[in-house]
Amino acid sequence: MSHFSLKDHQFMQRAISLAKRGHFTTSPNPRVGCVIVLKGEVVGEGFHQKAGQGHAEVYALKQAGSKAKGATAYVTLEPCSHFGLTPPCAQALIKAQVSHVIAAMVDPDPRVSGRGLELLTEAGITTEFGLLEQDARALNPGFIHLMTTKSPYVRCKLAASLDGKTAMASGESQWITSNEARTDVQRLRAQSCGIICGADSVIFDNAKMNVRWHALGELKQRYAQADIRQPVRIIIDGKNRLTPDLAVFKTSSKIILIRPTIENRHTWPHFVEQVIISKAVDSEYIDLSLLLAYLAQQGLNDILIESGAKLAGAFISANLVDELVLYQAPKLIGSEGKSLLNMPAILQLSAAKNLDINDIRMVGKDIRITAKFSR
Repeated sequence: MSHFSLKDHQFMQRAISLAKRGHFTTSPNPRVGCVIVLKGEVVGEGFHQKAGQGHAEVYALKQAGSKAKGATAYVTLEPCSHFGLTPPCAQALIKAQVSHVIAAMVDPDPRVSGRGLELLTEAGITTEFGLLEQDARALNPGFIHLMTTKSPYVRCKLAASLDGKTAMASGESQWITSNEARTDVQRLRAQSCGIICGADSVIFDNAKMNVRWHALGELKQRYAQADIRQPVRIIIDGKNRLTPDLAVFKTSSKIILIRPTIENRHTWPHFVEQVIISKAVDSEYIDLSLLLAYLAQQGLNDILIESGAKLAGAFISANLVDELVLYQAPKLIGSEGKSLLNMPAILQLSAAKNLDINDIRMVGKDIRITAKFSR
């Protein structure tokens, strides 16, 4: 049985609610909230808003002022102990003379990983951790995954009819799903560090692969357009087919072109970078595991795959996808329609890719299924 009190749970739940406010803005940094309590009353609270800006503890301490002395700090992630873009939060808490710190979870970042709590203890501050840990972990799947596996957390978004078709035999696909589903996809993009797509999506669909603020629905009431961070657009162009006149290059947020050779026939916009990733062994396609390793090195920890059946199938076949987000529209397209995934034939049921469904809900008239691959 937990030794934490009902009040402890309430204050940590408040810290988690604050952390969620940074859901679309903090990436690649973790979402963190902090509540400072003196004699049962909240005297300061804050959350991390953007990478490079103050951490949650800094905002909470500023609000608390002199009332931080002798107070308890509830933090959703262990206070950092290293100098990054900002000074260590553990030192700020020590300087403010708080008496007690409760962290929901230990920081998986090897630069911290217990050292923050250790610093506080050495300064005479009592510490505890583990309060609402699962809720705190759910805030930052990408950050935690990168720190523990050295690979990004990879979501694959797919949309299909109820009979599993993504387009008519002619290729017509706009729009199988509802406006509400497409708004939901904009939210998925907004929370991601990077979006992976293939050259076909860019060429044939004229896709821009960016977050469109005007399409974010009710989120527009909570976030100013300038606060929504554009994810890095990662385009796999294995045959060097892309040209600078395509719509994707008209929006000036970072693009990484992944190709087997550098292509210098064209003059690319300043925000475009070409990166060579070699082909997989015995394959005409780029090595997708090397691609994810490269993205991890760039600090991109939460990746969304939005692609056609072939590329999505290749990632899933290689066991490189952690989570599937499937939108199913109440339509039947028939056997001639284009299939959801292009994967090598699986000859035995025992070899099928198994998933654990975490969430099913209606989005507009569509069903959204969120599932994790069983490992």
